[in-house]
Amino acid sequence: MAQYDVFSNPSKSAADGIPYVVVIQSDLLDALSTRLTIPLAIYDATIKAPTALCPLIVVKGERMQALAHYTAPLPKKVLRRAVDNVAAQSSLLVAAVDAALSGI
Repeated sequence: MAQYDVFSNPSKSAADGIPYVVVIQSDLLDALSTRLTIPLAIYDATIKAPTALCPLIVVKGERMQALAHYTAPLPKKVLRRAVDNVAAQSSLLVAAVDAALSGI
């Protein structure tokens, strides 16, 4: 799996509102048994979220909201098959993690 690959959310209980996760972990750490991920929620224009922390990411032509404040490791074995790769949008994800860490 590559950095910025998108996978179906392995949590069946959360998959309705958060259908995907994106791997943000560097490929240099492939030997680890986990992957650092950001959940990707279905975009809802009525929910106001800070855009720096929760940028819009397009996955398979659908607008999703990255939830950087919910960044978490997942076992790589639960991430089966990538459905997309959003490397072209990586600057938004990196900025969102920066916002979570530094508050700016």
